[in-house]
Formats: sequence, C-alpha cells, structure tokens
Amino acid sequence: MADEDVVRELLAAIPAGCTWLRPVAGDDGTVTDFRVAATSDQIHDIYGRGTQRLGGRLSELYPSMVGGPLWVLYLEVMRTGTPATMDEFQFEQSRPGVVAESRFQVSVRRVLGGLLVWWQRVDEHRRRLENTELLGSLGWAEYDLATGRSDWSPGMYRIFQRDPADGPLPRTGQAAAVLPDDRGIAEAAWQTLDVGAASDVTVRFRIGEAVKHLRILSDLARDAAGQPVKIYAVVQDVTARVASRTEIERLNDQVRTRELTAIAEHRLARQLQQMIQPVPAGPFELDGMQAMVNYLPAESAVRVGGDWYHAQTLPDGQVALAVGDVAGHGLDAANGMAHMRFALVAWLSVGIRDPGLLLRHLNLLCLQLGITGTAVIGVFSPEDRLLSWARAGHMAPLLGRDGRSIDLTPPPGLLLGAETEADFPVATTRLHPGDLILLYTDGLVERRGNVARRAAEVRAHLSSVSAEPGVAPLPRIHQLLHAPSPDDDTCTLAVLVNN
Repeated sequence: MADEDVVRELLAAIPAGCTWLRPVAGDDGTVTDFRVAATSDQIHDIYGRGTQRLGGRLSELYPSMVGGPLWVLYLEVMRTGTPATMDEFQFEQSRPGVVAESRFQVSVRRVLGGLLVWWQRVDEHRRRLENTELLGSLGWAEYDLATGRSDWSPGMYRIFQRDPADGPLPRTGQAAAVLPDDRGIAEAAWQTLDVGAASDVTVRFRIGEAVKHLRILSDLARDAAGQPVKIYAVVQDVTARVASRTEIERLNDQVRTRELTAIAEHRLARQLQQMIQPVPAGPFELDGMQAMVNYLPAESAVRVGGDWYHAQTLPDGQVALAVGDVAGHGLDAANGMAHMRFALVAWLSVGIRDPGLLLRHLNLLCLQLGITGTAVIGVFSPEDRLLSWARAGHMAPLLGRDGRSIDLTPPPGLLLGAETEADFPVATTRLHPGDLILLYTDGLVERRGNVARRAAEVRAHLSSVSAEPGVAPLPRIHQLLHAPSPDDDTCTLAVLVNN
C-alpha cells in the first residue's frame, strides 16, 4: 500500500490525463479486470470524474470497454511488458448529457506491477481547430527543408480549393500561382526569414478562376547548430476583408468628395449597418426564447454609429445575447463595431461562455485598437432558464414581468478600453416563462433634456406588453419603442422567454 499511496499522491497533482491501474485476477490467476489505484484529479474523464474513480473497476466505470480493442491492449501490455500506443481510440456512450463519440490517444506502460495509462482527447482539439480555421478562413502549413515534405491542415485545402487526396500543392505550384506583380513581396518574405525574423505579408494568388488575397505569417525553426530545418506558416484568406475595406474606402471617398443629400446620407448609413450586421426582418427563434432586433440610425446627417448586437443559439444549446456601442461616429466607429462583433463570435465559437471573460477579451481588443465602448453580454441556459450576464459601462437590461418593469441590478464594470486590468463580475438572474428582456443602447433613452421622461416611457411600454403579451409581443414592444434619436443610433434586442 505504500507504493499506491505514493503513486496516488503523485498522479493526483499531474495536470494531464493519467491513471495507474492494478490488475484484478480471477481464481485461475488470469487478469479479469483492472482497478483504478491512482489517477489525476486535474484532467477528468468524459463524465467529469477525477479521483472519485479511485478503487473502482474498469468493468464498472466503463462497461463498454470490456473486450474491446483498448481492453485487449491492456491485457497484452500486462502480459508482455512491452509499451504500446493507440493513436485513436473511439469510446462510444449512450448516456444523455455525454458526448456520444469521443476519441482519445492512449499510451500504456507496465509500471510497479500495474499499468500506467496516459490519455488525451483528440476529438475536442480537432473540433476546435477545424471550427477556428473555418470561422477565420485560416489554414496552417509546415515545410521540412531537409526532406522537402509539406504538411497542410484542412483549412489550407479549402483555401487553395484542392482535394486533400492530392496532398499539399508543391512549392513550384504555389510560386506559379502568385500574381507576377506580387512576386517581389514573396521574395522579400524569404529574405526576412533568412535573417531570422518572422514574415507577415499579404500576397495575391490566382486560384481557379478567382484571385485571392492571402495573408501569410511565416516563421523559421532552426536546429542546435543554427541551421534552418522547418518553415511554419499560418495562412488566412482575407479576400472578403480587402473587398469590404475597398468598398468602405469607396463610400468614404464619396462622402468626402461631394455633398450628399439627407436621403443619400441615411441610405449610406443603412448600407454600412446592413453590411456589418444584417438585422432580421422579424422575430427569430433561439433555444428557449424568441428574439427581435431593431436598429434605428440617428435622425441627423450621416452618423454611422458604433451600435452592435449579437443573438445566437450556441452548439451546446446555450444562448448568447449581447448589445454594445463603440464611442464616436463615422467609419472608424463602424470599423470598431465590426471588430468587436466578429471577435465575440470567434470567442464563442471556441467554447468561451463566461460573460466576464468575454468582456475581458473585448477590453484588451479595444486597447489594441485604440477605441472605447460599452457592452452587455449574457449567456442564457434554456434548461434552467438562468441568465448569466456582465456589463462594461453599459446600461443593465430591463426585465418585464407580469405588468411590472424591473432594472436588473447591475454588477460593476468599467468602460471597454479604459484600463488594462479591468474585471467584469458576472450576475445571474432566474427568468420565468413569459418574461421580456430588453437590451438596448443609450440612443433609446437619451434625449436632450428628457432622459428621465424617456426612460419612464420605455419602462411603461415594457410593463404594458408584459401584462398583456397578446399574439405578437416582440413586434409590439418594438413598435412602441420606435422613436429615432436626433443625435445617436439606437439598437434594441428584445427577447421573450418561452413557456
């Protein structure tokens, strides 16, 4: 037992998936099962268990493993003492609330009369990588200078429109695809790598019938003697971004070179707003709720604002809700709005669900961009109707319930972009069926000299609709709130909790 105590204490603190199994022998001395003698408490199994598994038998903890390929591998390593690795073990589970198919890389070694098993999930890592590549139009490549071998991620094949069965495009093929006018840029990138610095260039490639703008970030790995051995590259297809930037610059030139009429100015504002964040025409469904968005440009001359929203049912069934406002007006504010909204979508796609952490990321982004703004972000769990939310210098959401209007108690939260080490505490609110939640930007209530009166009007409308929802409560609340501000854009996101 002394050995078990030492191994148990050691493995419990290791930040990796590792387990020490002791064999359980039958009456004839053959191994019939394995007992969990020690395990890490830092990395849990698919059921969320760490050291709770101590003393349990594999046949009881994971019945579907018995007799399978990994079970056979355990018995073989136990019998021969030869270490073995299974690069992709698929574990299937039919229990609700658990991923049905999980894939692991497993290494097994006989130690102290038992088996030391190291395991790592590979399905979640692959899923995150593939989603990140897909969302960001990204791919990565490695080129071995000694062997001439290239390795591509799935994103590279999508960017170059190439069948993975054909393998990576040879270096000669890549060079031939570069537009002649950009070959000097590619040569400059090689010279940058030669002096030991990372290269960051945007080069045009002809791929099929189209020309793509590819941003390529390259770095060089050297051996102990300083000789280059590998080139690592991350590639992003920025064609759409370049096209959007060109379009925005074209519209900006129009504004600067000629006087627009009031109608043309409002049309420009709507075009930019619709390009960056299309507004659904009516209510749309989310898990456990319905939502509706309204965006009203300011009544004054062209003042493209920084108001933005996001409402999405996430892959895990939770619902993300957000409203924000970048300080200022014009194309700089619209650019900041696009950065913040698209960044939020990216962080949600890789599994970040903490509203406070999302705001911390947005705060650092604002500092990097040199902008300030406000935002409120909520994550709603349909299963228990719990809304977790945090804010950064923004008004708290309003709750309409049974004919009453309630200001949710706001947690503290500084303006985005004001301070590097800002913290954004998370508040929780239990919602009821039929509740109306209103997230909004300051253009809804800020009127010259009439802020208090306008705020009271908004609360009265929300109370009225929550008292008698009727057939279409979301369109009705938006119709009641429809009053453009003279000086600022207005964005409202109203959600109705389903019965």
